[in-house]
Amino acid sequence: MQLIVLWDIDHTLIENAGVSKEIYAAAFTALTGAPPVTGASTQGRTDRLIMREMFRGHGLPEPGWPAVEAALTRAGEERAEGLRRRGTALPGAFDALAAASSRDGWVSSVLTGNIAANARVKLSAFGLDGLLDLAVGAYGADAEQRPDLVAVARRRVRRHRGLPADAPVVLVGDTPRDVEAALATGSGIVAVASGVHGRDELAVAGAPVVLPDLSDTAGLLALLENVPGRP
Repeated sequence: MQLIVLWDIDHTLIENAGVSKEIYAAAFTALTGAPPVTGASTQGRTDRLIMREMFRGHGLPEPGWPAVEAALTRAGEERAEGLRRRGTALPGAFDALAAASSRDGWVSSVLTGNIAANARVKLSAFGLDGLLDLAVGAYGADAEQRPDLVAVARRRVRRHRGLPADAPVVLVGDTPRDVEAALATGSGIVAVASGVHGRDELAVAGAPVVLPDLSDTAGLLALLENVPGRP
C-alpha cells in the first residue's frame, strides 16, 4: 500500500528538555538586543507564528523572515550539544521510525513547526534523522498555520518520490494542533499523549485514537495502515 506518514518531533519523537524555548529566546535576543520578557508559546505552533507572536507581544516590529530564520538556525546549532545531554528520544520512537521506513510504498517524513535546520538538529541528536525522508517534510518556515503544512508535504512527496496526489496521509503528533491539521486536510491522525496534552484533551480535539506513547511498534503500524476515520 502507498502511505505518507508525517511525524511531529517535539514531545512525539523526542523530549527537548526546554531547549526549544531557549532557542526562541536566544533568537529573539540576537535580533532585538534584549531578552524576551515573556517566553515563547509553542504547543504545536510553527516557528513563523511563534516568533511573530513574540515580537507582537513585546510591541516590536517583526524583522524580515530571512533574518529570523538565520537567528533560529544559529541558536539551534549552539544548543545541539546541550540537547544531547539534557533531552532524550521518547519510548519507541527509534523502533517506530525504523519500522515505518522499511515499509514498501510508504514515505515517512516530518510535519513540524520547527524550521528544517532545527528539525535536523533535534533528530540527529538522538540518531533519528537517518530514519526519516527529511527532504520531503514540511517545516515551520513553509507556512504560518500547521494545516497548510500538509499540502506542502504532499507536493514534495509527489514531486520527489512519485506518490500520487491522492496518496493517503497520516499525521502522528501530541497536540490538538496536530489533530486540527489532520481533520482540516482529510488526513488520518494518530495522537500520542506523550506531551503536555492528555488523552482526554486529544480525544475532545477529535483524535479517533490516542496512544500513551510509541512503544507498541506493531500496534502503531497496524493503526497507521487503517486509522479510524481516514479516507
